[in-house]
Amino acid sequence: MAESIVVKSPKKHVNLFYSLDCEELANNVASHSQNNITLQNIKWRSFADGFPNIFINNAEELRGQHVAFLASFSSPAQVFEQLSVIYALPRLFVSSFTLVLPFFPTGSFERMEEEGDVATAFTLARMLSNIPISRGGPTSLVIYDIHALQERFYFGDEVLPLFETGIPLLKERLQQLPDADNVVIAFPDDGAWKRFHKQFDNYSVVVCTKVREGDKRIVRLKEGHVSGHHVVIVDDLVQSGGTLIECQKVLAANGAAKVSAYVTHGVFPNQSWLRFTHKDASEKAFAYFWITDSCPVTVKALANKAPFEVLSLAGSIANALQI
Repeated sequence: MAESIVVKSPKKHVNLFYSLDCEELANNVASHSQNNITLQNIKWRSFADGFPNIFINNAEELRGQHVAFLASFSSPAQVFEQLSVIYALPRLFVSSFTLVLPFFPTGSFERMEEEGDVATAFTLARMLSNIPISRGGPTSLVIYDIHALQERFYFGDEVLPLFETGIPLLKERLQQLPDADNVVIAFPDDGAWKRFHKQFDNYSVVVCTKVREGDKRIVRLKEGHVSGHHVVIVDDLVQSGGTLIECQKVLAANGAAKVSAYVTHGVFPNQSWLRFTHKDASEKAFAYFWITDSCPVTVKALANKAPFEVLSLAGSIANALQI
């Protein structure tokens, strides 16, 4: 019986547009692409009343081409102008259209706890599900470490969500540490454990949990051993950072030699990242704090500030654009 051979298709050439916040990330993506990505420009202007006045350069030359847009919904005000471009690009007779939205910002608002709550994760998913179909078919939508896996079912059949993860970047970085053999992975709650534990089969794992004591919710060590280990807390995102700080205190109290943290999305509203910076030697609660560049505004603010290190998604995005 003849053995079947899978013939690899030649790499496609992609015209990549991007939001203003994503310019540096877009350049890094292009540098990983082996000349398979051409960066394209958009004139982001506004009328006197503040509404967008946008122009897509080289629109006619995009006919029959593969096109992608790198988005950053870092604030509600930016969503409308970027959606205007996202809805327009597939209509330019392009061969295919891919939207890369590294951080799905409403992902943590995915459920209703009482009548009247608005699940804005579903709202944004519906907006993205209405992206026009291009000549090549539905839009490919690339998202990294969405907050809840069930959110994939919020999207309609008009888009094809591709859910990627930044965890391989973390695992690669952990292998470079001088104490790589002494690393233990910690999850700040059961949700993070469910989300990520299968990606750390080769590591010992620790799980923290929140218990209610009176009016307070206290972080406790639920299972696992940390004494003498370099413990790395893993979660999908950070906002104020309160949970990570409480988790660090518990791990240190149980004998952890060092504590570090990784989140794919460093949101840090109101400069809450300042709580983690190394002002002096006595305040080094976290040896390392790794984030990706999914939130570019945060990346610019954190440049060269210990303990933060940025693990870039650029190579992973370049690969995703070839799918």
